[in-house]
Amino acid sequence: MARLKQQYETDGYFGIGILNTNSAFNIGTLWRSAYIFGASFIFTIDKKYKKQASDVTRAWTKIPLYHYETFSEFCKLLPYSTRIVGVEMSQQSILVVEFEHPLRSVYLLGCESVGLPVNVLDSCHSIISLPGNFSLNVSVAGSIVMYDRLCKLKTRYPNRL
Repeated sequence: MARLKQQYETDGYFGIGILNTNSAFNIGTLWRSAYIFGASFIFTIDKKYKKQASDVTRAWTKIPLYHYETFSEFCKLLPYSTRIVGVEMSQQSILVVEFEHPLRSVYLLGCESVGLPVNVLDSCHSIISLPGNFSLNVSVAGSIVMYDRLCKLKTRYPNRL
């Protein structure tokens, strides 16, 4: 049997989502950024998305949004060999500038007011944080993480992305 010789743009993919968001506005903005930065999908856990005006690119027509009722359901349905990267200001966090992004990953952001719960952080394969002493808006934080991923993977795989 011959090996596949076709070259793909990348061997990886990523998704990004929010656990228990306070605002549908954040999801629309994150969806727009996810589309622009090349995400394969976005997701919500606990709170459903309601259509609103911040998604001016109509990203909903270009990449899917998945909804999970619980974090456990999300973990059960996670794509094969995908790493969960929590984005949280925590003692265990690695600064995003020092982080090597996995090729296959999902980035999980928490609600701005309470962050990610301890049991969720314990389930993450990695935890990263952004510089600063205060929490950023969740869609802004997600956009920065996606931009960092894009820049670093372009450097690592210049002909593949």
